[in-house]
Amino acid sequence: MIRRNFIKATVLAVSLAAIGSTGYAQDKGPIKVGVLHSLSGTMAISETVLKDVTLMAIDEINAKGGVLGRKLEAVVVDPASNWPLFAEKARQLLTQDKVAVVFGCWTSVSRKSVLPVFEELNGLLFYPVQYEGEELSKNVFYTGAAPNQQAIPAVEYLMSKEGGGAKRWVLLGTDYVYPRTTNKILRAFLKSKGVDEKDIDEKYTPFGHSDYQTIVADIKKFATGGKTAVVSTINGDSNVPFYKELGNQGLKATDVPVVAFSVGEEELRGVDTKPLVGHLAAWNYFMSIKGPVNDAWKKQWAAYAKAKKLPGADKPLTNDPMEAAWIGIHMWKQAVEKAKTTDTDKVIAAMAGQTFKAPSDITSTMDPKNHHLHKAVFIGEVQANGQFNVVWKTKGPIKAQPWSPFVAGNDKKKDEPDGKTVIAK
Repeated sequence: MIRRNFIKATVLAVSLAAIGSTGYAQDKGPIKVGVLHSLSGTMAISETVLKDVTLMAIDEINAKGGVLGRKLEAVVVDPASNWPLFAEKARQLLTQDKVAVVFGCWTSVSRKSVLPVFEELNGLLFYPVQYEGEELSKNVFYTGAAPNQQAIPAVEYLMSKEGGGAKRWVLLGTDYVYPRTTNKILRAFLKSKGVDEKDIDEKYTPFGHSDYQTIVADIKKFATGGKTAVVSTINGDSNVPFYKELGNQGLKATDVPVVAFSVGEEELRGVDTKPLVGHLAAWNYFMSIKGPVNDAWKKQWAAYAKAKKLPGADKPLTNDPMEAAWIGIHMWKQAVEKAKTTDTDKVIAAMAGQTFKAPSDITSTMDPKNHHLHKAVFIGEVQANGQFNVVWKTKGPIKAQPWSPFVAGNDKKKDEPDGKTVIAK
């Protein structure tokens, strides 16, 4: 009896020691973070650098001691511009790889594909790209722009005397949720400004579309009816043939300015930009912004790209989604350190009101309620060297409106997540 109790006690002690040891290892081992970006397919042209800049941020954080004294370990997967595969990879990251957070997605269709997975498993996603709004989830932090932080200011600028006084509008996009919802918002906004239905032309092309000859010819014809501007929500590698065709047909910015919401420095890398001088992009960051934070960040990126022998390292470029990804991972780090844990719910609570001095030279603030950043807006003109000259900017950061006032019924929506995703129908 004594011997049996002794054995039981010994087994219990060993078991407790093992549990304690495992718990200690879990607390002191690396923190796994997921990186969910397309490294192949039509979106690789845009998303690959987001993977790279996230890895640069992880290297920087690890060099400074990690998070809570623990190193970060990246788990990189390639959903290959395949929207259902995004959901599969997200589930793999959360259930098999046991990551504490995921940084990823570009298109809204990829984000909407993974959203049910993050909510079901109570995972945490940082989404770094401008989008159409009309969504809030407690499991997502949106570090890119909402429509009132990009699309609406861009159109207001083009309508102004300073921006050319456009009267007619071509809304041209890739055929999926982000362009269609953004254009629904812009249509309502334009009508609120007195623009007639006949002065709005809406066109869509599939992902990977490459023949823009007819579309550009149609734009030229439409523009004969009055001062016209094109709002482009074309995504991915289709931007290259679109801009080449603008040049081929001699459609200059002085005739019909194009403002793009998904074209930055990286997308213009493969394009002869000389015929495109003066065309516009609206973002919350441009590489050309002058300031000590941006200068240091560009230098850091150039050194990293060279050291890692990244494609394009001979001409290192930074852009808006890269900045948004950079802000996101650093804010997550700050929130984890504030919460003293990687527990999802505690990190979500700690994210409220986080601030970070961004390369744009703006101190970005995470809204305490709506999981969106307060961001400044910049409009830039394409230069012959593929960079952008800032021609207009807001006086300071603008609070995001996830629920656009130009969508009927949004006045009844709450501006904060309540534990369930709210998606506009």
